[in-house]
Amino acid sequence: MSNFEDRLSKAIERGKKRSSEKQQELEAKALSEDELRQLHTRYRLQLSEHIEKCVNQLPNHFPGFQLETIYGEKGWGAAASRDDVGAGPDRRRSNFFSRLEMTIRPFSSYHVVELAAKGTIRNKEVFNRNHFELVQEVDADMFLNFIDVWVLEYAELFAAQP
Repeated sequence: MSNFEDRLSKAIERGKKRSSEKQQELEAKALSEDELRQLHTRYRLQLSEHIEKCVNQLPNHFPGFQLETIYGEKGWGAAASRDDVGAGPDRRRSNFFSRLEMTIRPFSSYHVVELAAKGTIRNKEVFNRNHFELVQEVDADMFLNFIDVWVLEYAELFAAQP
């Protein structure tokens, strides 16, 4: 019986040691708050530049759009908007507002990179989307693809309007 007790004690010690080693390994891999903030800033700069590049092309195809650079509490990115006057559903003169806004949200305690996009065409919201990933797991190519696809989708929807 004492032989079993010795083996049991050794097995428990090995388990505790393995758990301790695993915890130390995880802690070594974990990024500090400052490292996460720096990584977020790198992604924010790369992605917000791409947002501006894509959104800034809308006025080339749809004259009348006014461009706006967004930065600060709301995030970093760009918007394009325009006001139109035309006949409403009741054939009366109406004002129509269209806007595409895309931003990378500021760094937060959730440690994510978040892309937010909102599209409005002729006073109707056509989409309101978010995509986010943990900072240390970001696939920048996926974010760049979402930016491209959402701007293209907005352009197609705007072109299809009556």
